[in-house]
Amino acid sequence: MKTLHWKKGAFKSTYKIYSNDTLVGTLKENVWKQSADGELTGKKYNFKTKGFFKQETEIVHADTNTALGKITYNSWMTKATIELSDRKIFWKYDNVWNTKWSLFDSEGIQIQYQGSSFNGKIEFNSQDDLLVLTGLFITNYYWQITIAVFVAVFIPIWTSSLH
Repeated sequence: MKTLHWKKGAFKSTYKIYSNDTLVGTLKENVWKQSADGELTGKKYNFKTKGFFKQETEIVHADTNTALGKITYNSWMTKATIELSDRKIFWKYDNVWNTKWSLFDSEGIQIQYQGSSFNGKIEFNSQDDLLVLTGLFITNYYWQITIAVFVAVFIPIWTSSLH
């Protein structure tokens, strides 16, 4: 089994992906544009999220601007479906704390992730650069929504308690 590690600083927008101590990729989110740019082992991809209530993310090959597939999300922020040409891959959290998640298809688990909002690891048998980045992107997407909901709910409560 192969292992990659990732790190992201507090209030930073870029995940740095390492193989041992060598930087092999990045995933940089553009919060205001609802997009992210990813690169792993020289392959570049863009993730462009569209919609408001029922969001969907288009996956694009950065060099050719060719659409490769899309990500659809479930309402409970616990699952997602990745469609790439004739393949369907599923993303899900593997524990209640949302610190472990995986990508799998009809043949079983392909990629396993473990981490927090600052660092983690990715384990896989055969490397698929696009799927490695997509699994990290989906988790980041759900973490951003969770933070936005938290702020929207608790800031009004906190400010009203000051009066």
